[in-house]
Amino acid sequence: MELRVSSVLSYLAFLSTLSFVLISLFAIIFPGFFISSYFPYDADLEPFEPSIWLISVSLFSFSFLILGFLYYTKKLPSVLSNAINLILNFEISKRVTLAIIIIILVFYIGFSANELSLNEEDGQWNDYQLLKKSLEIWPSTESDDIYVQEQNSRYVRMILLDFSQEFFQNIKFLPFVASISLLVVTFLITYQISHKRFSGIIAMLVLLQSHTFLHFDTVAVYENFWILFFLSGLYLINKKWPLSSGLYLLAIFSKAFIFVFFFSTIFYIYRSEISSRKKVWTICSYGVAALIILVIFSLGESIYDDIISVNDSEFFLALNTLGYTLRYDALIILSLLPLTIGLFFTSRRGVLQADSILILILTSLLAGPFISMLTDFYFVLPYRFLPLIVFVAIGIGVFFSKKD
Repeated sequence: MELRVSSVLSYLAFLSTLSFVLISLFAIIFPGFFISSYFPYDADLEPFEPSIWLISVSLFSFSFLILGFLYYTKKLPSVLSNAINLILNFEISKRVTLAIIIIILVFYIGFSANELSLNEEDGQWNDYQLLKKSLEIWPSTESDDIYVQEQNSRYVRMILLDFSQEFFQNIKFLPFVASISLLVVTFLITYQISHKRFSGIIAMLVLLQSHTFLHFDTVAVYENFWILFFLSGLYLINKKWPLSSGLYLLAIFSKAFIFVFFFSTIFYIYRSEISSRKKVWTICSYGVAALIILVIFSLGESIYDDIISVNDSEFFLALNTLGYTLRYDALIILSLLPLTIGLFFTSRRGVLQADSILILILTSLLAGPFISMLTDFYFVLPYRFLPLIVFVAIGIGVFFSKKD
């Protein structure tokens, strides 16, 4: 019965993610379709006029599917089949892994450290004036400006930014440390799932090549605290740390946006390699964390009740944001369909957390349109796709896990 339920969940995770990946790619390839259907004004667009993504997405996905089909049906030439088997079974020692990680981090820090000297107040980011105004009255949340109220309700984030500015005399320092840590945690969680150090290195490199990650890695206005805390919490679940939900709380009070990943986290716990008793206790701890969040927001002067404005059309219009916000992250977009199918087969090989990565990718794709549907207070900016980039990176690494 348990195996049957597990198999059903694998198919549900795969089919759900595959469906929305196809919808997202459709919106990328035919950007005029949803705009012409749901935009309230006459946009005078051709619904099925293809974008430049048509050839690249189709060619990349088709090539991968053909290669995968020939491999799994054992019809590939022996040279190619042996090469794929070599990659799937390739591993590196702990000492070599440590050396590679140090080299990656040294190069990354060396090339990025100069960004710490850039002053965001000099026009690098327009939202810095809002952050500056918020820090001036911090820790108070009393302001006539609703955007200042929202900034200062992110208590953990503001504490860290204020500490970075006061103690290190550079508001960018701790955001940069968070980005460095995010690379390390990406390696750790990929290795934890795949049981393969080589997979962790691949995930690090995929994240490090991302234009979006490198563009926002030292930016105080759009820091990475929230995704770092959330990902660290996921890592500690399999470590049987009973208070991993505490990191979820830190993530929420760094950026409330991460709340949409609550049910994905519950699925991750269910698929984790811990005892059933530990799973129950961990799920309960996350439930308690969710209650704490709701109580704090309901008892305090939260702005979130005032900014809810449901508009179904905005969900479909927000689907178009993926194509232009990640236009410089071609690898992420091109990998979506092949990775979804690849992770399903990885799950069938026995790596059950591959299903969790599928659900996390699905949630990352849904998050922007879902938030856009509920409120017009937030915009789907590129940095909000960082969870998608991280989970695609982890997914690519997990795909290279050991062959069963």
